[in-house]
Amino acid sequence: MKLIHLVAIGGIFAATSLGWHLLRETVAYRTNQQDAKLCLNVEGNWGPPMVQKHPRIFYASPTNRKSMREIQPEASDVSVNLAYDRKKKGLLWYRTYEVDFLATYEVANPTPIRQTVYVEFELPAKGTSYDDFKLRVGESESTQRTPREGKITEAVHLEAGASTPVTIAYRSRGLDSWRYVFGENPRIRNFTLAMKTDFEEIDFPHGTGSPNQRESSPDGGWNLEWVYPDVIAANAIGMSMPSVLNPGPTVERITFFAPISLLFFFAVLVIVGMATNKNLHPMNYFFLAAGYFAFQLLLAYLVDVVPLHVSFVISCIVSLLLVCSYVWAVAGRQFAFVTAMAQTAYMVLFSYSFFFEGLSGLTITIGAIVTLALLMWMTAKVDWPKLFADSAKSRRPSPPPIPQAG
Repeated sequence: MKLIHLVAIGGIFAATSLGWHLLRETVAYRTNQQDAKLCLNVEGNWGPPMVQKHPRIFYASPTNRKSMREIQPEASDVSVNLAYDRKKKGLLWYRTYEVDFLATYEVANPTPIRQTVYVEFELPAKGTSYDDFKLRVGESESTQRTPREGKITEAVHLEAGASTPVTIAYRSRGLDSWRYVFGENPRIRNFTLAMKTDFEEIDFPHGTGSPNQRESSPDGGWNLEWVYPDVIAANAIGMSMPSVLNPGPTVERITFFAPISLLFFFAVLVIVGMATNKNLHPMNYFFLAAGYFAFQLLLAYLVDVVPLHVSFVISCIVSLLLVCSYVWAVAGRQFAFVTAMAQTAYMVLFSYSFFFEGLSGLTITIGAIVTLALLMWMTAKVDWPKLFADSAKSRRPSPPPIPQAG
């Protein structure tokens, strides 16, 4: 392997890396452009992330400076069912869900006189629909009031020390997460929230509390329960929908780290070629880089119409056939076998690690160590001084022939 050939291979590597950079920018632009456009459509159809507020209960009080005194329910029993139903738009999956909400609050008159107690319920999100909505006070029929600024208020007359249940129910849809918050209420008593999910991967958003009880459901999912018997500054309650493997960001990460895998691949071919005296010409490396690049290029546009895993398999097969069949034709079956093993390790397995969050750095480290160990073992008995000496001799011009005497 001549030094000028190594320089040429380095130039091919740099040019391919530039091509990957441009491809990554293209994928990122397509993903962000589609997300900005489609996210509004998804929210319009399914609604935004939902935040259900604790109801506000109050009565008129002339002694209070705000003329209204807020009180807390004597007891709260909330039930939430979450059904995960993700939707794919463009290069992204959107974590949509359906929610069934049912809550019963025991409202009491804490004063020694008859009072008109108001119950104000705020809808969890704007721009979404609520099916089978009910707001019933005591045994009366469900309210027929329409919300104003996203709030519905009902009044009930209670005798001194009397109480009545207030039932609220609805079915709706949202995106990404669902939360139940207590607002500025300083103290929560006798509160229970039971949540049922139809998915196994559960994650509690930042700022929310963990359930007091949890058990897996026989049909998949979880049964969770939060119990607040008497809590000051109670944490909110929430659930994030399961994470999804988005085609756009995944392809973007694979393309971003592709030069590292190509560097390992070229290093193996160069060193093994020098050790076995089967050095490939820089033009051969040019076509190898093009076949390697075909994997990310095909994957970037195939995920638009084919599921991510299927696109990954198809792209891998195409690139492997291009590269390995070419090396077989150029350097023979044995060197093609080495090429196939190296490409499988550095392109297929390395790229597949990006399907799992947090494994890319560990994969690069393990790949570098394993590559180093194999190359050290394969070239342990190579006479490098002789190899480079022979290479230097081949670069020296041969002396002109001695002229013959007449």
